[in-house]
Parts: sequence; structure tokens; C-alpha cells
Amino acid sequence: MEKQTAAPGAATTARPDHFLPHIQGLRAIAVLLVVIYHFWPGRLTGGYIGVDVFFVISGFLITQQLTRQIERTDRIALPSFYAKRARRLLPAAIVVLIFASLATLFIMPLSALTENVREIIASTFYVENWVLAINSVDYLAAANEASLVQHYWSLSLEEQFYLFWPVLLLGASVLAVKVLKRRKWVGLIGVLAVVGVASFVLSIVNTATDPASAYFVTYTRVWEFAVGGALALLPRLRPTRAWQSNILGYGGIAVVLGCGYFFDQATPFPGWIAVIPVLGTAAIIVAHHREKPWDAGRVLSVRPVSFVGDISYSLYLWHWPLIIIAPYIPGWGLSIWNRLALLAFCFVIAWATKRFVEDPARRWTFFTSRRPRVTLLGVVAAMAVSSLFVGTAWAVQQPKYDAEATQLAETLANPPECFGAASGPTDGLEPLTPLCVNPALDGEIIPSPGFGNADRPLHPGCLSTLNDATLRDCQFGSDAPDAPQIALIGDSHAYALMDPFIEMAENNGWHLTTYLKGGCPWTTTPLLARDAFAVSCDTWRESLTAELGSHEPFDAIFTAALTDRNVPGTADDEQAAAIGYGEAWKQVLDQGTPIVTVVDNPSWEDDPNKCLRTSPAADCAEPRDEGLAEFDPIALAAEGAGTQGLDVTLLDFSDTYCSATTCSAVIGGANVYRDVDHLTRTFAFTLEPFIARAMTSAISG
Repeated sequence: MEKQTAAPGAATTARPDHFLPHIQGLRAIAVLLVVIYHFWPGRLTGGYIGVDVFFVISGFLITQQLTRQIERTDRIALPSFYAKRARRLLPAAIVVLIFASLATLFIMPLSALTENVREIIASTFYVENWVLAINSVDYLAAANEASLVQHYWSLSLEEQFYLFWPVLLLGASVLAVKVLKRRKWVGLIGVLAVVGVASFVLSIVNTATDPASAYFVTYTRVWEFAVGGALALLPRLRPTRAWQSNILGYGGIAVVLGCGYFFDQATPFPGWIAVIPVLGTAAIIVAHHREKPWDAGRVLSVRPVSFVGDISYSLYLWHWPLIIIAPYIPGWGLSIWNRLALLAFCFVIAWATKRFVEDPARRWTFFTSRRPRVTLLGVVAAMAVSSLFVGTAWAVQQPKYDAEATQLAETLANPPECFGAASGPTDGLEPLTPLCVNPALDGEIIPSPGFGNADRPLHPGCLSTLNDATLRDCQFGSDAPDAPQIALIGDSHAYALMDPFIEMAENNGWHLTTYLKGGCPWTTTPLLARDAFAVSCDTWRESLTAELGSHEPFDAIFTAALTDRNVPGTADDEQAAAIGYGEAWKQVLDQGTPIVTVVDNPSWEDDPNKCLRTSPAADCAEPRDEGLAEFDPIALAAEGAGTQGLDVTLLDFSDTYCSATTCSAVIGGANVYRDVDHLTRTFAFTLEPFIARAMTSAISG
């Protein structure tokens, strides 16, 4: 799944005497990292570290605010604190959530309905980070297009921090007064240290063992707020001389920007390495000197920079849903000029939201002149309004979703002639002559582009996902003692063919066993990244080897896998990758079990369903030399096995997917892809007759 970023400016308050102007400049740096990362992820691969910057800022400002109150009154006015936070954060957030609900109703494809509705509701009630943490363990969910409000995870996490942090500080203060003889600052610092260290340890452990959910859950991020809190509680950390301040300020800026440039998706995050941008942010915060024009604090306070910091919260809220929506607007896309225009629009709408929503809501006398409970009632009302909008979107769209699913099921039950792969020009083994042509399918796209992303296999419980090393052996088909035993083994590309295999087993009296793990092909070649997922893949493969060794020999095995297009295309790498498959297959081939495999289908730079929603199918094509991998290790392994006289059959549908120059998104009226590289369930069924023929031949020997 893609790394996401935090809500900027979430701790912004009115500007009292203790306001630090350079922090607005720090917000500007962070939000620009975030926005550029989302607009051009390949250009700024570590822009997601904005999350650390904003969390440290929030920890600093909130702790500073709360401890001043403790110092003045020996207490924290919790209702007043929560009311101010709500007036600051909720209005703009609800406006964008309502916009997201309307986009779900009028713009987004039906296939995104479930994810968008679920996550808009979760964002309304500030639990989006936990919803994403739960879903992040799902390999298929990780491959989905992000929802319109996925970025609200950080806002949810910050709100959770705002709920428990003042209670924690107040409790620490009271405890210190009673136990430490009024040495309350010692108590505050002690509690902050204990909580921060515990969270940091959990962050390291969880990032190593469960990185997908570790990125989103609250307890792996609290230490970042605690670092900001330490800056508020330990003012002696601040430099007293301008040269010291500038070293810290400019050094911190260099560290934060360097992390944004050098970190990437493979960086184990948050974990221990998040210390680098966190400390860089801390250095910038304490660099408060701004007497000279060249002082770091002064540079970060100049008007153009502080303006971006001022609108950073609204800019963060708006930029993500607009990026997600853009490809679905007819005549619009995400070319360089489209992106620049959209980026400019993001700044305009962020300014307008700040000017007409954020500021008036924070100062509205109807709430500020009344007790905090009036604001809290307003919070409930605002959440109800957001829920009403998203509920309306669901009520209108769900019947359409069900109707599309019903129509698709009817098509699969009685497919038209020449549908999908049946149109040729190959059955995977040899050319189909003559080609099958059905004029009635001209212009047809089944499933529709709006539903294509939802057309996936029906048995997700049979696929081990991400860090799950469990070897799942799902059983289908005939239970007769003499039924031919077949197996389906591989990663999510094998899983894409699961439902056709179930139908084959039922129609032919076979017994089917599946062994499937997302992202983990049946090979001995280790994954390049040695993270928790790689460890789980190694464990899964070891369990698979043991299971195949103890199982009665299968009558035939089918395997498929995604071709890693990131593997360098040298001769040595090609040979090593092919050898990995050959070594994995040797165990069953030595038992006399034949293997049927397939050349991987094309991969796309972007989901073709987006193009199909706004353009004719003929305009939605991928160059053949970009869609098909330069080399496919499964094909090389199968060819190598054939030269050794081993029983391995290779199916190759490349000429079905692609002409001599381009690969098509629609073949014989069938929508081929549900994302950038997985086949729709519908198209997978059109491959069934050809795969069944090869499996029957393998079983009969």
C-alpha cells in the first residue's frame, strides 16, 4: 500500500503573543513536500515525511498551550480545549467530506462506492487511521485506488492525540503535586518520557513485524508528538545565540528536505528511521532567532512562505480528493499541464476555504460566547450532516451497484459468441484460425469501466496477504476418491484465475486445492527487499515445500505470477530468476506431476478503467513493448524445463492481449483489467476453455 501524509496545520490557533512565525514557514515546507509527493510521487519519493513534521509541530504547540494553562491555574479546562479544537478543525474537514460524498454520488465509479462510503464515515468520526490499519493487511485492498478521503487518517490520529494528551498531562500534574511535593514539571516530563519511549519502541517493533498497519495506528506515532512536547517543556533546549539558531535552523531544513528526497516506499517507516525527520523538525522549531534577514527563523517567516503555512490545513484537505477525481473528469487527465493547473486550483480553493470557512468558524460568536457544550452539540450536528450526505450517496448508488453485479452474473452465465479471449487470435498454445468476430460486441465493455475495479475473485479468504505467512489450502470440486487432484499455486495473478479453476473442477470432476499468497510467487528466488513481508513470503514458501512433500502427488499443477518489471534485465538476472522457478518446481516434477504455467499478462502505467470512462476503447491502449515484460522468468523456466524433457506446458496469450504494436484494455467486448495488472474476473473466465484444455491434456499425460 502507498505511504500517506498527515494533516498540516492541525494545531494552528489564533496568533497570541507567543506566536512563532517561523513555524508557519515550517508548515509550508511540510505541506509542499506532501503535495508535490502526491502530484509527482516519482519526483519526491519521500514527501510522506511531512507526517512527522506536522505531528512534531502539533505536539509542541498543544503541549505549550496546555502547560501554560497548568502553570496559570493548576488545571486544564478540558471542555474549552476540546471546543476550540473542534471549531478550528471540524468546519473545513466537514466541507471537504461533503464534497467527497457528492463526488461519490456524481463522479466516482461504482466500483469505488464501498471504499469511499466506508472511509467517509470513518473520517467523519475520526477513526480513519484504524480503518486503514485494518484494511492495510489486505493485499487486494492495498492494490485498490485510494479513496477520496484516505488522507484523513492523519487528521483522525491527531484528534485522538488531542483527546488523550490533555488528560494525560493533567493526570501527570495532579500526580506530581501529590507524590512529588508539587514538582509538577518533573512529573510532566517523566510521564512524557515514559509515553514517548514506549511508543518509540512499539514503532520500531511494529514497523519490523507489521509495517502496513504500523504506519497508521496511533500508538506508533505518539512518540513524534512527545518530541514536540519535550521542546515545549524544556525551553533550555533553545539556542541563545543567533549563530546557534541558524545552524539548527538551516541544518534542520536540509535534513527534512533530504529525507523528502532520499526516502522512498522501501524505507521502513515510521520505525527508527523516522527519528531523522523528527529531529530535523525539532531543530527548526527551536531556531527562533529572526533579527537578521538571513536568520533561518526570519527566512521561514517571510510573507509568501507564511501564506502557504497559513493555508496548509485547507491545502492538505483539498489536494488529495482533487487528484483522485481528476482522471474521471471527461477531457481532463493528469498530464504535466493538467497537474500544474490542478495544483494552482488547489491553492485557490485552499485560500477560499481558509478565508470563508476556517477563520469565520473559529471566531463565530454564536459558539465562542457560549459554553463549550454548545460547540460540542454543533460537532454532533456537523457529523450528522456529513453522515446524511454520505448515506444519501450510498442509498442512491447501491441499487446501481447491485444491478450492475446482476447483469454481469447473467453475462457470465450465458456469454455472447467471441467474447473476451474467445475472439483470439491464440488459444495460448497456437493461433486461432479463423478469428472469431461478433459485430454485436462492437462498442461493448463488460464489465463497465465504472464497475471493472470491483470485478474480482469471490474467495478472498483463500489468499494469504502481506505479512500473513499462513499456508491456506482451500478445497473445491469433487470429493470422489478417484477424482483427479489438481492444484493452483502462486501469487495474486494466480488468484485472479481462481474462480475459473473452481468452475473447471466442478465441471470436470476434479478436486482443486489452492495455495496462494499475494506478492509471493512459487519460486526460490528471494524478494529484493528484506522486510517483514519478505520474511512472511519465505516462511510461506517453506510451508508450501513441506506441504507438497507430504501431499500425495497431484495429477497436475497450474501456477502463475506477476513478472517483476523492476528486475534489471541482464542475462545473469534473467537466468537467476528462471532458475528460481525451476528449483521450486523440481520437487513436484520429480514426483511425476506435470506443471502448466502462463506468460504474465501486460501491466499498465495507470488503471485503464479511468481512460475507458472518458475515452473510446480504441484510445485506451498501451504500447506492446511497455505492457509486456522484456523477459518473463516463468517463460524462461518453462522453456528450460522443456529442453530437459520435463513435463511443463507454457501458455502464452500475449497475442490475445496485444497486437504487434499495442495492448488493448478491451478484448472481444470484455474489460480485461480491474487495475494496472490484475485481470477482471470476467475476462479470466474467457480464458477458462483454453486453460481447461491444457489441464486436461496434462492430467491425461
